[in-house]
Amino acid sequence: MGKTKNKTINVKGTEISIITKNNNDYISLTDMLKAKDGDFFISDWLRNRNTVEFLGIWESVYNPDFNYGEFAIIKSQAGLNNYKISVKEWEEKTNAIGLNATAGRYGGTYAHPDIAFEFGMWISAEFKIYLIKEFQRLKDEENQTKHLEWNLQRTLAKINYRIHTDAIKETLIPTVITKQQINFVYANEADLLNVALFGITAKEWRDQNPEKEGNIRDYSTLEQLVVLTNLESINSVLLRQQLPQSERLKKLNEVAITQMKSLLMNYNLKKLK
Repeated sequence: MGKTKNKTINVKGTEISIITKNNNDYISLTDMLKAKDGDFFISDWLRNRNTVEFLGIWESVYNPDFNYGEFAIIKSQAGLNNYKISVKEWEEKTNAIGLNATAGRYGGTYAHPDIAFEFGMWISAEFKIYLIKEFQRLKDEENQTKHLEWNLQRTLAKINYRIHTDAIKETLIPTVITKQQINFVYANEADLLNVALFGITAKEWRDQNPEKEGNIRDYSTLEQLVVLTNLESINSVLLRQQLPQSERLKKLNEVAITQMKSLLMNYNLKKLK
């Protein structure tokens, strides 16, 4: 049964380690004993009849493999002066899972939080209250971390989704116009803007979409319409500068590509929030 020491809590100045077994926390009773004044042993607590009854009830609720036959024998002897049982014997005889005596680097006796809280009362009532408080604080921190990790995974999943769907979005970004398009003289300035943004003239669009009513701009996205408005303003400035149509077309195409990329990037960022 694998175990790792991955956290500690401080209860009234006593450092108490916690290990994880099968995704469950187990609190060190050995560490908790350090807070007890005078000689007191876990075996003293375990021989108490009330302790045995509590452990039996806990195991009956959470452990389908609990050995009730052995438990009945132990319960009948609990509290007698000559009765004594170790945690290891309790585990082996009853197949208990709430208590665990472990050797090695993080050796000692560990207990499920429910049982550790009960043991805390044997240290003192105050100790038990602070033990519960510190353990809950630890769990709250862990839950917050898990929530942040979940949000990060959710964000990454969204980013990956966006990367995938950007293959479609990329079709909205204007392509770089060809030399042939640059050298071609367009009859009206509206078609000049169409080529700069959409890569085709109004007539070419109608020829490619005979089943559609209206024109290319009627089927534009909001981003494309924003860029188109900007291109109209920029083109009016370039016209006043008396730049030749081929040069204006090249500049307008460059602006269209830059602005569409910027708008689509901002759109994706907003969708991630």
